[in-house]
Amino acid sequence: MTTEATLASFVETVDTDVDIHPLDDPVRQGLRGHHAQFAHWAGRVARYDPTVAPFVGHPPELDAEDWENLRTLVGPGGTVGLRGFDHQPPEGWRVVDQFGSVQMDGSALEVSVDPSVELLGRGDVPEILALIERTKPGPFLPRTVEMGSYYGIRVDGRLVAMAGERLHPPGWTEISAVCTDSDFRGRGLGTTLIRAVAAGIRERGELPFLHAVQSNTNAIRLYESLGFVLRKRSRLTAVQAPA
Repeated sequence: MTTEATLASFVETVDTDVDIHPLDDPVRQGLRGHHAQFAHWAGRVARYDPTVAPFVGHPPELDAEDWENLRTLVGPGGTVGLRGFDHQPPEGWRVVDQFGSVQMDGSALEVSVDPSVELLGRGDVPEILALIERTKPGPFLPRTVEMGSYYGIRVDGRLVAMAGERLHPPGWTEISAVCTDSDFRGRGLGTTLIRAVAAGIRERGELPFLHAVQSNTNAIRLYESLGFVLRKRSRLTAVQAPA
């Protein structure tokens, strides 16, 4: 697709989606603004640079052209998650998995920064990835740390807990990658980190939100106890493009 065609498509998408709440389309709205440097666009569909994050943003209902643009972005045989309900992939596409998710509004979250919390950077990526591998909080790639600020807690020099910022639609920032090593759970480290990440978000004049797998009831109860409230339920459908 030429630069002119990409720009024209981008402008058309902005115009038609102007009334959508940022949290109803967080991927595309973030890729139009704060995360534009990571954006790959094809028509009305956008994705993050695949070295940064696996997320794709798309209209609530995909037409034939959207599906073709999605295939262009993910490549032959590529797998991607679509948010929403009742997506009907065209012939050649395959549904790989489906699960429920919840989006939670953290506008009422109390924030604070504990002295045990430290800012993480690119030099910490090997330790971060090792912690992610042990705890499995969700997708995290070597360049995911570039999406926002990530914070960690160390015990005897070892990174044992972390949390940070991910999607960044206008006025909001997603708290993500909340994880604690199994040997250090039950100490409130996750709560400490969530409040610290949210403090940075509030300092910018923005509001925190997050996503959770609907079946992860323990995490959802924790978030609710901190002041998060359910904003919407959705379904993530993982689909594989024709090879």
